[in-house]
Amino acid sequence: MSILLVLTISLVCAVVCHFIAKTRGLHPVFWGMMGLLFGPLALPFVFLTGRSGKDH
Repeated sequence: MSILLVLTISLVCAVVCHFIAKTRGLHPVFWGMMGLLFGPLALPFVFLTGRSGKDH
């Protein structure tokens, strides 16, 4: 039961990180993998990462 819970949380975090990264102009696949591997620990980092874009 607890393994299923951890996998579900990691999958949700992967989707959320992917979406946030995509809207902020970051690499969504990279951040999706970070969300999958690190779960909720990746969420603050995707917000703290500076926006990428054509102004750099």
